[in-house]
Amino acid sequence: MPHSASSLSDRRAPWRRALGDIIFGLSSPAARLYDKVLIFLIVASVLAVMAESISGLSPEWKAILRWAEWGFTVIFTLDYIGRLLGARRARRYAGSFYGVVDLLTILPSYLSLLFPGSQYLLVVRALRLLRVFRVFKLARYTDQAALLGEALTASRERITVFFISVLSLVIVFGTLLYLIEGPENGFTSIPTSIYWAVVTVTTVGYGDISPKTGLGKFLATLAMLLGYAIIAVPTGIVTVGLQEAKEARQGRHCPQCGLGKHDTDAHYCKRCGENLPG
Repeated sequence: MPHSASSLSDRRAPWRRALGDIIFGLSSPAARLYDKVLIFLIVASVLAVMAESISGLSPEWKAILRWAEWGFTVIFTLDYIGRLLGARRARRYAGSFYGVVDLLTILPSYLSLLFPGSQYLLVVRALRLLRVFRVFKLARYTDQAALLGEALTASRERITVFFISVLSLVIVFGTLLYLIEGPENGFTSIPTSIYWAVVTVTTVGYGDISPKTGLGKFLATLAMLLGYAIIAVPTGIVTVGLQEAKEARQGRHCPQCGLGKHDTDAHYCKRCGENLPG
C-alpha cells in the first residue's frame, strides 16, 4: 500500500502518532471527548483559583481548593508532556502560542513553592478556553473572520484619522477644563483633565471628577453630546470596509469555471485550480 509524502515524513512511533491524533485531533470521538474533558477541567481550575482568593473562606475549604489546584496542575502537566510527545514537531509546538500558554498554566503552581501567592497567576488558563472553537467546529466562520480582517485592513487609514480626531478633541476638552476648573475642583493637571475628557466622550461617566462651574458644565455637556454623535462613526467605517471587501471577493471570477467569491490573496480557483486574474 503506497504511503503519502506526509506519512513518510512523519517519523513518530505509532503510539506517539496515536497520542497526537487524540490530543491534537478533532474528528475522532476520542479526540472530541478529550477536548471536552480538558475544557471542563480548565473552567473548574480557574474557578478554584478565583475561589481560593476569597478572604472569608474557612481554612478547610482553602485546604480543599489547594489540593484541587495541585490535582489540576498534575493533570495539565501530563497534558503538556503528552502534547510534546504527540506533536509531529515538539519544538514548534513548544514555541507556538498554545505551547507557551500550556506551559504557563502549570508553571505558577510550581513557582508558588518558591514564591507564595504566585498561584493566582493560574487564571492564564482561561486563554486555553480558545480551544472551545475546535470542539464546536466554529472553523466554519474562519472565512467570515478573514473578511472582517480584510475590512479592518482596508479601513486602517480611515480608522487612524478617526482616532487622531478623537484624541485631538479630548486633548482640547481636557485642556479647557483644566483652565476653567483648576486644581481646586479636582482637575489637578492636564493629563488628569484629559482622563476626564476620555471618560466623558466615551459616555462611561465614572463621576470621580466632575466640573463645578457653569462654563465647565456647559463644556461637559458638549463633550457628552459629541460622544453620542461619534459612536456610529467606527461602525460606519467598518461597514464600508466590509462592503468593499465583499465586492473585491465577488469581483474575482475564475476564467475557467466562472466561480466567484475568492479570497483576495488566493492565486488559484478553489473549484478547478485555474490561475486567478489579478
